[in-house]
Amino acid sequence: MGLLIFLLKAYMVFLMLVLLLYIIRHYTFTLNRALGKQRLYYQDVLDEDLPTASVLVPMHNEEKVASHILNLLVASDYPKEKLEIIPINDHSTDRTKEIIEEYAQKYPFIKPLHRYGDLPRGKQNSLNDALKIAKGDIILVYDADYLPPKGQIRTLAIAFKDPRVGAVMGRVVPVNVEKNLLTRLFDIERSGGYQVDQEARYNLNLMPQYGGTVGGFRKDLVIRLGGFDARILAEDTELTYKLYLNGYKVAYANSAECYEEAPEDWNVRARQLRRWSRGHNQVMFKYFIPTILSKNLNLWQKIDGLLLLAVYMQPFLIFLGLIDSFLLFFLGEMEITSSYLFLLFIFAHNSFGNFAPFFEIGTALVLDGAKQKIFLLPLIFFEFIFNIIYTSLGFFDAVMDFITKRTIIWQKTERFRNA
Repeated sequence: MGLLIFLLKAYMVFLMLVLLLYIIRHYTFTLNRALGKQRLYYQDVLDEDLPTASVLVPMHNEEKVASHILNLLVASDYPKEKLEIIPINDHSTDRTKEIIEEYAQKYPFIKPLHRYGDLPRGKQNSLNDALKIAKGDIILVYDADYLPPKGQIRTLAIAFKDPRVGAVMGRVVPVNVEKNLLTRLFDIERSGGYQVDQEARYNLNLMPQYGGTVGGFRKDLVIRLGGFDARILAEDTELTYKLYLNGYKVAYANSAECYEEAPEDWNVRARQLRRWSRGHNQVMFKYFIPTILSKNLNLWQKIDGLLLLAVYMQPFLIFLGLIDSFLLFFLGEMEITSSYLFLLFIFAHNSFGNFAPFFEIGTALVLDGAKQKIFLLPLIFFEFIFNIIYTSLGFFDAVMDFITKRTIIWQKTERFRNA
């Protein structure tokens, strides 16, 4: 019994230290965006010698949204002689194939890729097949529900004038914000994640993340690094670590806004969150040790990289902490230490630490000129409980993937937009 109590108390101390690291992380990023020096992106580079670009759009049963994104890509101001658009029809059973073929007949720079038969379904597999036929020097990727502005391809492509840039990432903004409470909460989360978190990591020369859509990468580089791992759902996070561990970096374009469809149903959001957590934790199992041992990352990049890898494991650790505290309570062993310093830490965490993500989101909303949305911040607490449940389930999924080596099946996010 004595050993059990010691382990329970040791875990609580460990959890407090982990939470302290994330508190410092949130506040550092918030202060940087509010008061720090801001790093310029490459949008002011004037160069007509643009690289050839292949725009990949993975699609599985996307008849509701396929024509929307194709219309906007066709309207892009990128030189058409340097542009090809590859809609990837991945085992669709609705009208997606017919819609893509209609556009291909009208526009010679639209070159569809149809995947059927025994080919494994999934975004990572679709991208690997498309890389084999893409002719562009750089690859840009959009999810099918996205709505890219006219000049965005050039804004993203210009970053590759810097030979150190292996990938570039734009900002994602929900377009259906007013639909319901879920879309409103999703919107302010996105605001904090991009306007503060991503931009601050770019400012501080840490590890801004390639997000798998509204972004791009060098084709030859990714092929040389082995393409995308078919067993990892978070192909974007994996590419981020591949690039940094091989001496390249990710550029973040906060001004390159692209509009997405936020989930409008809590069950759809739960499945999406669970898939994100599963894929992200798969990457953590693969890259945690290589990140520590990397000779191409400095100390601060390693710390940021490790905290980013563990971000979807954090809710699971908190869930274990709740169970731990219940056990200690019923065992009558809640007093972990008599130290006043530890007591001070508990008060400090409850006073400031619990609000660290709120400060990050609040600062982002102020920077976006959306101060009225700050009134939604208290509701994030209830969504946090929802997130703990489904990110923890995603963590268990990743553990089972690691142990059993089972087949990975991609689960598409349901669309709500009218065709």
